[in-house]
Amino acid sequence: MIANIKSVGLLGFEAHLVEVEVDISRGFSGIVMVGLPDASVKESKDRVRSALVNSGYDVPQKKITINLAPADTRKEGAVYDLPIAVGILTAGGVLTKGMAEGYGFLGELALDGRLRPIKGGVLAAICFRREGIKRVMLPVANAQEALLIEGIEVYPVGSLEEVVTHLRGEKKVSPLRFSQELLERRKGGGQLDFEDVHGQTSAKRALMIAAAGGHNVLMVGPPGSGKTMLAKRLPSILPSLTLEGMMEVTSIYSIAGLLDSEGGLVVDPPFRAPHHSISDVGLIGGGSFPRPGEISLAHRGVLFLDELAEFSRRALEVMRQPLEEGLVRISRALTSVVFPAQILFVGAMNPCPCGYYGYGERPCRCSLRQVQNYVGRISGPLLDRIDLQIEVSRVPFESLRLESSGGLSSAEMKERVRKAREVQRERFRGMEIGLNSQMGDKQLRRHCSLTSEGKRLLGQVYKHFHLSGRSYKKILKLSRTLADLEGCDSINSAHISEVVQYRNLEKLFV
Repeated sequence: MIANIKSVGLLGFEAHLVEVEVDISRGFSGIVMVGLPDASVKESKDRVRSALVNSGYDVPQKKITINLAPADTRKEGAVYDLPIAVGILTAGGVLTKGMAEGYGFLGELALDGRLRPIKGGVLAAICFRREGIKRVMLPVANAQEALLIEGIEVYPVGSLEEVVTHLRGEKKVSPLRFSQELLERRKGGGQLDFEDVHGQTSAKRALMIAAAGGHNVLMVGPPGSGKTMLAKRLPSILPSLTLEGMMEVTSIYSIAGLLDSEGGLVVDPPFRAPHHSISDVGLIGGGSFPRPGEISLAHRGVLFLDELAEFSRRALEVMRQPLEEGLVRISRALTSVVFPAQILFVGAMNPCPCGYYGYGERPCRCSLRQVQNYVGRISGPLLDRIDLQIEVSRVPFESLRLESSGGLSSAEMKERVRKAREVQRERFRGMEIGLNSQMGDKQLRRHCSLTSEGKRLLGQVYKHFHLSGRSYKKILKLSRTLADLEGCDSINSAHISEVVQYRNLEKLFV
């Protein structure tokens, strides 16, 4: 008898349907597996055999052939344990052929029949829905993440025995259903607030501009000036993730095996801050079977690189293409995958190795050559992708009044950011871009109209500071975002004047 069980295979950020075909026939007793399985898939026959026996089911003493179709696609991981076990039980007559019809199965089996969590539960649920399979059986730990997918029923199962008794109708498992109310209750939990930051008014305003227009940021200042503190609060003013955004981010974390086993969902913009010793593969992703790196884990959120100049040159250079395209492309001999990487990049660094060049608090111990070599680690092409360059000085004692508020709260800043993004969404409706930072020359000419005073001031700034064409365009983009925050249709001299302050560190990198 032949059984055909539906499952899913994962390749990077994509999922495809895999049919687990099981045939039990006369011949030497044993399990033969075909269909390009990797080592972990081949080992599943031993796990499945023990799980079946320890769950009280007999393994037929015949030849069992298992085919994972399509046969020309590599299969990896232990996710096929459950569909293989269900296939053997169906082909062996423990389950009738129609019992597993209309279900999708995914899960790793322990030797005693328990189901262990897997990676990629969200992508699997999306694939099942696309293929018309509306009922999905997943390990209990993965059921919550699959709830983001509307239109399917997710059955959380803890053991092989639970699966069998459910399919037989002896003890039904209650399906979990999508709940928008549950997602809303979980948003914003544990985020830090800008209201707790005293002083740094200019830096906080610059970060609000960055959040509103999707502009990358570089903060330069001495140790202890609050660069990390500011960066950690940036996600609190980013727009809330849409349902589509939650699905994407949760899928990435699921593939990486980083989901919280209790909650199982990412509902807020992520914040990633890898150490400067990270390798280029850790940052960008990779491996023989490619996995997402830190830049993809920060998708729709913030990637913060503290001590930017301490990162390896190779690690920094591989970021250039993702910052430009919002995608990570990883090519290997056997496959090529694409991971999303639409991030708000924030870098922070000291002005020199000792940290006090240009600041009078302590004497700088570095020579001019040491300073130049230090800031020279940030290449021109990488710097070209950073719109805002802000100076973060230490907060004076008078501003550290803990009994008073630190100014605008994150909620107030987030509301202003939301309104500015709505303006941009309407402005770029029907286009491939959605933020001011993504504008090209055509959009700059169309949407960056200046008042007469603004034109005159920008011309003076261009001549006085000997700006390049690149810097000129960045000032226009930033000014457009600032005007959106202020609710202005045209860019005026006040916008130009303020934005120029956020580009005054270019002299350090010349």
